[in-house]
Amino acid sequence: MTLTGVALVALGAAAGAPTRWYVDVAVQRRWLPSFPWGTFAVNVAGSALLGFLVAGWSTGSTALSLVGIGFCGALTTFSSFAWESNRLAEDGATRTAVTNVIATPLLCCAAAAVGWWIGS
Repeated sequence: MTLTGVALVALGAAAGAPTRWYVDVAVQRRWLPSFPWGTFAVNVAGSALLGFLVAGWSTGSTALSLVGIGFCGALTTFSSFAWESNRLAEDGATRTAVTNVIATPLLCCAAAAVGWWIGS
């Protein structure tokens, strides 16, 4: 990847990370805190957006570097998903933790497929 490509990824990530935080906070304020709805929402939305982008743009495009790798990469979060699932299990909410561990990857894959289908 060129220096320009690295800059595009960094610029996209600079927008994606605060967007993740804002969406997470906004969603958690509206929904019950017993489930990590904010992380779930950004992961599903980011997967759908990335599926859409990959369907329409070549892998070497600047737009894919900026939005796909940078923005979507910073918007979605596996680490928060894993930490929140572990925290739920440690707090005794085993059923909720298992639901999160099963539902998140399934719905993220489905969202990516729908995004790809719409973008094709």
